[in-house]
Amino acid sequence: MKKTILLLLSLALSFQALADEGMWLPNLIARRIDDMGAKGCRLSAEDIYSINQASLKDAVVLFGSGCTGELVSPKGLLFTNHHCGYSFIQRHSSVEHDYLKDGFWAMSPAEELPNPGLTVSFLERMQDVTGVILYGWNPSMGEEARDSVAKANSARLQKEVADPENGISASVEALYYANQYYLFVYRVYRDVRLVGAPPSSIGKFGGDTDNWMWPRHTGDFSIFRIYASPDGKPADYSPSNVPYRPKKYFSICRDGVKEGDFTFVYGCPGSTREYVHSEEVRYIGEVSDPQKIALRTLRLGIQKKYMSQSQEVRIQYSAKNASVSNAWKKWQGESKGIKRLRTVQAKREYERRFNEWAAGGPYEGLTERLEDIYKRREPYYLAYEYFNETVRSLELPSLASHVYGALKLGRPVDAMARNFFKDYYRPIDQESFVALLKAFGQNMPEDFQPAYYKDKLRSYGTVEAWAEDIYSRSLFCNADAVASLGAEDVALVEADPAFEVYNAFQKWMNSDIMPVLRAAEKELKAANRLYMKAQMEFEPERDFYPDANLTLRVAYGKVAGYKPADAVYYAPVSTLTGIMEKDNPDIFDYNIPQSLRDIYAAGGCEDQPVCFLATNHTTGGNSGSPVLNADGLLVGINFDRVWEGTMSDLVYDPVYCRNISLDVRYLLFIIEQIGHAGWLFDEMSFS
Repeated sequence: MKKTILLLLSLALSFQALADEGMWLPNLIARRIDDMGAKGCRLSAEDIYSINQASLKDAVVLFGSGCTGELVSPKGLLFTNHHCGYSFIQRHSSVEHDYLKDGFWAMSPAEELPNPGLTVSFLERMQDVTGVILYGWNPSMGEEARDSVAKANSARLQKEVADPENGISASVEALYYANQYYLFVYRVYRDVRLVGAPPSSIGKFGGDTDNWMWPRHTGDFSIFRIYASPDGKPADYSPSNVPYRPKKYFSICRDGVKEGDFTFVYGCPGSTREYVHSEEVRYIGEVSDPQKIALRTLRLGIQKKYMSQSQEVRIQYSAKNASVSNAWKKWQGESKGIKRLRTVQAKREYERRFNEWAAGGPYEGLTERLEDIYKRREPYYLAYEYFNETVRSLELPSLASHVYGALKLGRPVDAMARNFFKDYYRPIDQESFVALLKAFGQNMPEDFQPAYYKDKLRSYGTVEAWAEDIYSRSLFCNADAVASLGAEDVALVEADPAFEVYNAFQKWMNSDIMPVLRAAEKELKAANRLYMKAQMEFEPERDFYPDANLTLRVAYGKVAGYKPADAVYYAPVSTLTGIMEKDNPDIFDYNIPQSLRDIYAAGGCEDQPVCFLATNHTTGGNSGSPVLNADGLLVGINFDRVWEGTMSDLVYDPVYCRNISLDVRYLLFIIEQIGHAGWLFDEMSFS
């Protein structure tokens, strides 16, 4: 019976794409259009992606460097998530003008706020360039030569295609573990202005408690506008710039969704690892995730303690806390999901069947080779992750390192200092130092502790005494002192105790950890490329989609609830009534604006939809992605996944994997009723 169950699980790994799994390349969507049509889609492949005419792809952007956004008007109006725009909203906020707490609404284009450094990127085209990238290489030349040829040819092609004057950038991305290479050509706009954002009590309603959970009632949206030069080209911010006129923008559907409706997400998923060996899944679920969860639990507890005591500290650390918390909770669901699905066992059963097929051929022994590499790599990779989650996460030592690097290059550091100290609170950082460096000593094997760390503990006796010395003596505790540093002060920085901590650990990483890790990663790169190729030969009828890499993809499925536990069913749509049921003025995350309470009390909006669930396969990077109906109309904005399904970066489970989207009707409701910014509707199209 046990063997039968494992066989069924491993077969599920092979045929998941028959369900709603998949992040499909839009230029190849014709291969999936019949399946999409069978599930309700009424669009053609050319409607979704075309380089000959305007298509839906032209209304989707990579927002910043890690989210998605969508155009919703002929004047460059753009929707994305509140959490995607959060850091920019924070930069405009102060105690006097707390746009995080109170929201922000421009009442005319003149009131829209510029955001230096924020870009949006439109995909112009994508194409398979494998032959170009591997030109000049043959298998007899070996892996190093392959990498060298691919790197040189990629750089050459990107340079040929790029046109900085017209905002054109190019990127060559390796797909299927570098068995295939694709060229992505983007047009990048650099003047992006904040138009509107709800109060955080709406945009982050539920906070960390509701993050990754259902039912969800978060109004997770913000509104921006893209500007261009008067001739329509990408340009730096200028008062003379004009709203960008897109090739395509989405019409908004006011009819909403119901269970069973076809939906698809068009966005830029960040990273998945669907085809990896069982040893990598075991390490993630049983070692890496639990260790990182424990470390971030320490940091979050310290941050929240001080944030609850001061509005100023709450503003300073809101974005930082959200960033730390997001992965922390995701890892918990991921680890539990891997265990619940018995993913490691299923992968091992798949590998057993693969080995039977591979016996006597060129792929014989490949899975055993991968297992050996992963096991040799594991303690070094854990040390690397521990360094990232401890020393590298400490603010003062990290600032010291960045300042040192800038001074060595002769660059000024005054702006860096201003930006850092605007959002810095020393007690949080010092207490984090104590907690994290203690955890390092307790959980890292002695052989994987730098001599510097052991010497300091012997010298000071306790981590507390070590921290007190650093945070009382370091010049990096003084904003003016840091801002005044120049190239002549490099030696002064080198002698600083905050810099000493970061530098000593970094040297240990560079000398003891990274050489072994790089050698293992090099072996893994070659073995995984071969394993991916072999899997595609092992299952020639399977339609493999490439792992996510922040490039444009289509994921489709249907609106659907799910059963998280015995005798429990979650309906797929939440409403304003659920917000009122959670409303609590005594809890920051659930304290909604009084205006929303008044609107609800007046009656008539109890059934106002807020969020909905679907089976679309999403991950980080899909935040802010348009959720479209069968006719390509905007029905929602993707912003999260359910906690029970966060293992979908490694294995998709149609029973539990659900993406969470903001219902666009709630967005319109908030714009009108809370923001009183109905002027924006005049430039939108509704269907």
